[in-house]
Amino acid sequence: MQFRSFFKTFVPLAIGILFIYLSLRQTTPEQQQEIWQNIKEADLSFVTLSIFFGLLSHLSRAYRWRYLLKPLGYRPRLINCILTVFVTYLANLGIPRSGEVLRASLMWNYEKIPFEKSFGTIVLERLVDLFLLGVVVVLALILQFDLIWNALSNAIQFDPKSVGWSLGIVWLLILGLRQLWKKSFAGKERLQKFISGIRDGLLSFRLMDQKLAFVAHSLFIWTMYVAMFYVIKWTLPETVHLGLEALLPAFVIGALAISTTNGGIGVYPFGVALILQSFAIAQAPSLSFGWIIWTAQTVMIILAGGLSFVLLPLVNRLQAKA
Repeated sequence: MQFRSFFKTFVPLAIGILFIYLSLRQTTPEQQQEIWQNIKEADLSFVTLSIFFGLLSHLSRAYRWRYLLKPLGYRPRLINCILTVFVTYLANLGIPRSGEVLRASLMWNYEKIPFEKSFGTIVLERLVDLFLLGVVVVLALILQFDLIWNALSNAIQFDPKSVGWSLGIVWLLILGLRQLWKKSFAGKERLQKFISGIRDGLLSFRLMDQKLAFVAHSLFIWTMYVAMFYVIKWTLPETVHLGLEALLPAFVIGALAISTTNGGIGVYPFGVALILQSFAIAQAPSLSFGWIIWTAQTVMIILAGGLSFVLLPLVNRLQAKA
């Protein structure tokens, strides 16, 4: 178990450090100095606006979550939803995807919502995010098909034999679970309850009264994601002229890079820079753009997440006394 935690934490971090090393290796000392200068001289008004858009997206995500929990019979306090969402993002900086488990655990601790039910709604949220990312990818492909397709092809090597083996293993696992389900074993009742709770969470959208509001929040969240990326173009004179046809592909690659390492460290600026360089932006300002947006959002998550981690028990203690 300890090895697994070590693997999940340090392997993504090592990948990020590798990409930082590659970025430094491919730039001259003069270019590195230029990147640092660009970051220091970035227009803070647009950096602040980017952070503001990021905060709005996270607040909207917290509010949207309540729509999924309501059909299950739970009405958590908004402040707890907000604080746990920020703690989730903070945890993901340390161990990718660990925040989702922590969020469900915190809601059980402070709102007494069963872990499996809240975790099921979180999985549903991620499926919605995956779908909307797919929509953005399609839009980017329409604008820059060759550029995005080549980038995705290099990132994802399709091997029919590997896919076949993977599907076969998944099918065997399903058959094995079905056979196990028919037999009696210690903990079967608890496992059935856990899976049933996750299923309830996944199906909560079907029982939701406010489906339109949920969809509106989902679209708003991803609009804010694109907006917080887009406004960074005004922080550097070299990128002011860039339009959506250049920035949307860069956004897509950056979004994919986030899940690769701890918060996209190293990979995010590197990936964004590769796309921007395809639009005749020099290497130094391209890397500067990536580091500015990554640093702004990461600092926001560290500050908001850290504050939420401290406030969460205090707020609930005060509410319990009221």
